[in-house]
Amino acid sequence: MFSVIRQKWWVSCFGAWGEYLGAPKVLLGTCWIGLGMPKNGELSSKSAQDYLRAIAALSKNDASVGTTEIAKYFKIAPASVTEMLKKLARKGYIDYSPYHGSTLTKKGVQEAQKITRKHRLLERFLADVLRISGDKVHTQACQMEHDLSDEAEESLCRFLKHPDKCPDDNKDIPACNLPFSSCEECIATHNRGIEEVGKRQQNLVAISHLKAGFTGKISFIRGGHTVLQRLLDMGLTPGTPIKIERMAPLNGPIEICVRGSKLALGRGIAANVFVDDVQIGEQG
Repeated sequence: MFSVIRQKWWVSCFGAWGEYLGAPKVLLGTCWIGLGMPKNGELSSKSAQDYLRAIAALSKNDASVGTTEIAKYFKIAPASVTEMLKKLARKGYIDYSPYHGSTLTKKGVQEAQKITRKHRLLERFLADVLRISGDKVHTQACQMEHDLSDEAEESLCRFLKHPDKCPDDNKDIPACNLPFSSCEECIATHNRGIEEVGKRQQNLVAISHLKAGFTGKISFIRGGHTVLQRLLDMGLTPGTPIKIERMAPLNGPIEICVRGSKLALGRGIAANVFVDDVQIGEQG
């Protein structure tokens, strides 16, 4: 009963605010129907999603996260954490060892990025469109992220013009899992009325999150036409292999090797160029 009431509140709230602020009908109509109704095979437990996002946030350099560390994060007893970790391990979302901690599997990384992306897009919407004050944005997003359908998330991203940072702590918004190489391709496909496009199977990583010596293949570029054209002119086209040569300290530029040439990318640009097939190589 509560779930139905909450879904009606979502539709009413976003419909009223959206009409007042001029949001497109595609965001206010059918996209919000189906909130809280995950498709078969998707992770539906809010607690499970929270655990995956917490493990992703606590993990340093893909290292295991201890049960005690997770318990402190949620401020609950370690025994309760252990029960959930075992459940996630059985479902294939994490690799769990009682004395060595937990790490996300490929399936777990996909789910963690998915819920993190919804959370940070909602933060942008709450801050930029609804003008919610900064200290409430995170809390409100936490309450809403689990009920945001994938279809609504896609429309929300287009409505917000593909943002790359969340407003409360300026962290990167993960790339979407649609099989596009750029935001322009996503918009063009949507404008043609094509809705069923499938999902990307690879986990994408922004160049800014790699380390010196890592290699990858460009898969997705986020941003408008100007950003896309600038990167294409630099030779950063989808499918192009790259190697991280050097990460300058103090958030300085990132030096990469592309087609035998070295380029220096600012951190802001590097955060919007995503690669797959990431390999750990030798530092140049």
